[in-house]
Amino acid sequence: MFKTVLMIEKALSDADVELVTTLHGEEEVSFVVLIQPRGKQGELLRALDDVALGHLDKAVHEREEQEAPTLAGESLQHSLRHLQQAGAEAVGEVVEEHPLDRLREVVEEHGADEVLVLTSPHFVEEFFHRDWASQARHKVGVPVLKLFASDS
Repeated sequence: MFKTVLMIEKALSDADVELVTTLHGEEEVSFVVLIQPRGKQGELLRALDDVALGHLDKAVHEREEQEAPTLAGESLQHSLRHLQQAGAEAVGEVVEEHPLDRLREVVEEHGADEVLVLTSPHFVEEFFHRDWASQARHKVGVPVLKLFASDS
């Protein structure tokens, strides 16, 4: 069985589940899902990304759309259910602080074969290599693949 640690920042859509569960063809996959809500530390970066993408209305209302910790837990449960319904084994947790340190621990604890970072585009972070995938490549010791989450 192929063991994957999946880092997400919002609930998986049907398209996201199909993408991550079919990456390895017919091979069985188990997932450890880590979700970290973006929170206040990413507020400015999200606003800049929205401006870069031409979503000025989102940039103006960014503060109103903060994700609460309970929403992160609900998003995690939703994502785990959908992965399991697609035939994959899946467990997970909400990561409040130090997501990359926790990622490294989880990779070691579960003997993961890879890390998938499924996220929306974050142009400012990506340009400066401060996004999760860029940082994880230097920390985890397994291949790290960055995928973009669907907008649905």
